[in-house]
Amino acid sequence: MSYDDGPSMFQDQLAEKVRPFIDLIDYMRSIGIDKELPLPTIAVVGDQSSGKSSVLETLSGVALPRGTGIVTRCPLLLQLCNDRTVKWEAVISYGGKFRNEFDDPSEVVRHVEQAQNSLAGKGVGICEDLITLKITSSTVCDLSLIDLPGITRVAVKGQPDDIGAQINHLIRKFIKEKRTIILVVVPCNVDIATTEALKMAQEMDPEGTRTLAILTKPDLIDPGAEKNVLEIVHNKVIFLNMGYVIVKCRGQKQIDENVSITRAIEEELEFFQNHEHFRSLLREEKASTKCLANKLSNALVNHIKKSLPQMSEKIKEQMGEVKHLLSKLEGGPPLEPAEKRKYLIQVITDFNEQITQLSKGDIIVEENLFVLMRKEFAEWMKCLQNDKSNYHKVVQQVVDEYDQKHRGSELPGFSNYRVFQHVVQKLVAELKNPAMTTLQTIRDMVQKQFDHLSKECFKNYPYLHQVSKRNIETIQEQQSNIVKERIVEQFEMEMQVYTQDEIFNKIILEEGEIAEDKDKDTRSKYPGLLKAYYEIVVQRLADQVPMLIRYFILKQSAKIVCSEMLDLLHRDDTDNILQEDSEIEQYRAKLQAQVDRLILANDKISSL
Repeated sequence: MSYDDGPSMFQDQLAEKVRPFIDLIDYMRSIGIDKELPLPTIAVVGDQSSGKSSVLETLSGVALPRGTGIVTRCPLLLQLCNDRTVKWEAVISYGGKFRNEFDDPSEVVRHVEQAQNSLAGKGVGICEDLITLKITSSTVCDLSLIDLPGITRVAVKGQPDDIGAQINHLIRKFIKEKRTIILVVVPCNVDIATTEALKMAQEMDPEGTRTLAILTKPDLIDPGAEKNVLEIVHNKVIFLNMGYVIVKCRGQKQIDENVSITRAIEEELEFFQNHEHFRSLLREEKASTKCLANKLSNALVNHIKKSLPQMSEKIKEQMGEVKHLLSKLEGGPPLEPAEKRKYLIQVITDFNEQITQLSKGDIIVEENLFVLMRKEFAEWMKCLQNDKSNYHKVVQQVVDEYDQKHRGSELPGFSNYRVFQHVVQKLVAELKNPAMTTLQTIRDMVQKQFDHLSKECFKNYPYLHQVSKRNIETIQEQQSNIVKERIVEQFEMEMQVYTQDEIFNKIILEEGEIAEDKDKDTRSKYPGLLKAYYEIVVQRLADQVPMLIRYFILKQSAKIVCSEMLDLLHRDDTDNILQEDSEIEQYRAKLQAQVDRLILANDKISSL
């Protein structure tokens, strides 16, 4: 390659092999694939005042923001696209929304500073959000790289105390990725081993396989130090697989004198051609900006080629994961009114079928409802059993103290039946509160599972969920009141102290109470007789209360809920009923867009 040729000649020689791969990465970034996986790129790292901005200016052909302190306050993605049919045009975008096109190179600084102020605020703060500047021109090479803030150690006025740590974190975030080429900018007139930029690169890339170093400001080195620089460029000081390139970009004097970038490139070439020690580096293709551009383009293309198989596998893997997530979401209601009504019928029918199955114990929601109910009914039975001892104690006490406390007009040895009837009534009535507690506990667990089922069946449709939840609560309250009335009725019936003689006698025999002298009615037999009667009460209440609760709270409630939900089919506002949750809708759209991006990226990779 002749160094007398202009940038367009340089680009013509590389375009055929470089452009498709650069375009691939730019395309994948434009459709948002960088949100799914890291893309091969070049990240530019350097200490403040290392000459980083000058290098980027020379490569891009436009002036970038300059000054003291932190100039680059946000990562800046420079996308350089060679197009011989375009004189010069640019597009700047950031924040996910803002996009501006312009065709005046002198406007670059203003637009970049405006973008930085928008993202990082006016002042000297930094921000991790990316600014993208795409430049299309006949004089640039095909290249993409990211400019990162210069490394600093001391905060200046207006900066947070931890500004150095913030910048280090930002830089590490970009250069830690294995698919990122680290472009380290180091001035020739400093000790290369002490630069923070190279130290950070060595930490992130200890093997040096993806680090390329640029030596800047060769005109500022002290006489006699040229040999030290040559040893560095020849990879004899700190070895890097990708090596070193030395460049001489516009200095402050040239900027003050308005020397154009084109003229600065010409002067750079003259500098190296006439330099006693460095002219040999031109022949070795280790000096000049054009050599750097060539090396960067080749390095990026090789890096992209190397990454393609892994990228392809990662894209397919992520596509499978996203499609799986998408499959778990319903497709949403149809648009046609007739189809939408059919869809509503299906949604409600599915819910009704599940709540019916739940009421029969055919499906399990969260925990097995029938197992939970049996545990509560067992507690109710335990309560009845535990009350026996107190019942027997009170009955015996009444017998023992009858003559002193309860005897009326009857003769000695006789007893008043009503005294013992009142004892039984009082003790049985005390079981009503535990029965009501059991009712409330079962109602809570049934309502909880009904609500959970509603939430799962109608998770995409907030209106249906709210209607069903409201219906469940109302119906549970109504059914609970019915059960309360029935339980009250049951205990009022128990106040009759009644059972069939045959049943009573059978229990007496089974319990072994009063086996002899059945016709001899003495007070000593009363505890055994009343104990036998309590067993009959326990048997009645042990089953009757749970049966009332199960029938009204579970079975009838499910039936009525289904009926209420079917009433929705008679309404005309199907659109409102099937209005989707906005978050679900957005989530589905996000997943679908992700799938579309991955498909496009996969097709693009396959085409290469």
